[in-house]
Amino acid sequence: MTIRLGLVGVGKIAHDQHIPAIKASPAYELVCTASRQGSVEGIPAYTSIEAMLDGEQVDAVALCQPPHVRYDAAKLAIEAGKHVFLEKPPGTTQAEVVALADLARERGVTLFASWHSRYGAAMDAARDWLAATTIHGIQAVWKEDVRVWHPGQEWLWEQGALGVFDPGINALSVLTALLPRPFFLREAVLEYPANRHAPIAADLAYTDATGLPIGATFDFRQPGPHNWDVHAQTEAGTMLLAKGGNELWVDGELKTTEPEAEYRGLYARFAGLIGDGGAVDADTVPLAHVADAFMKGRRVTVEDFHY
Repeated sequence: MTIRLGLVGVGKIAHDQHIPAIKASPAYELVCTASRQGSVEGIPAYTSIEAMLDGEQVDAVALCQPPHVRYDAAKLAIEAGKHVFLEKPPGTTQAEVVALADLARERGVTLFASWHSRYGAAMDAARDWLAATTIHGIQAVWKEDVRVWHPGQEWLWEQGALGVFDPGINALSVLTALLPRPFFLREAVLEYPANRHAPIAADLAYTDATGLPIGATFDFRQPGPHNWDVHAQTEAGTMLLAKGGNELWVDGELKTTEPEAEYRGLYARFAGLIGDGGAVDADTVPLAHVADAFMKGRRVTVEDFHY
């Protein structure tokens, strides 16, 4: 059965990733959108999810709005009996995602908290390679130009927003998927522009029960090409998981050649969960790591940021 899908929030990520993945999948029919500004040519467009749910027959919704409004939209859709796909991060707090998962189970519908970097083409190979050796240390480096990847998105900097953790949470989702044991925060430094309420950079030091050194560095101020990389030092050599989980390099040699297909993988997973009778997949561990950073991190003020 084809899943009739409504897309909520038609911005950059929807145009870059969601719409191509939906159109490429035989499992879905994109029947409508809801957005204050964006739309998809030839598809009925509404300005709110309420109007969309009243006006169209959909089986599922994909929520691509900013995370601070996602809980209310997801709750509304679940209560209307719709399956829900949450763009990352799935919410602004761990507790609200847990509440949505509980509600979805109660109503018998799917809730999928999508961590797209976990679906990188090289993730399985990197996990297997690390599992076969002893890890001595691992570091995630997520640096990009916020003006390129989040142009004019003032919501990133509002009180309670994630700032640089909006992309940085992808690194945390990768580390939590790669490493064999849970890890926890030791120290953190968060850099806040004087004119903003959310961090523009972060330096994080973690460990696990064995004392493994685990690091993460996030920065919104990188000019030119971005870095979405994980570096590991191991008994078997050095590993680089590059391009957000899509290339695996070992001692400077490329080991994988599969094309990037993260969002196709996400939508295949969403369809599978729906086909399993409304199963729920809503991991909140990356969000917990972000909460720990805000709670424990030392705040440093840096120069103003302007788009």
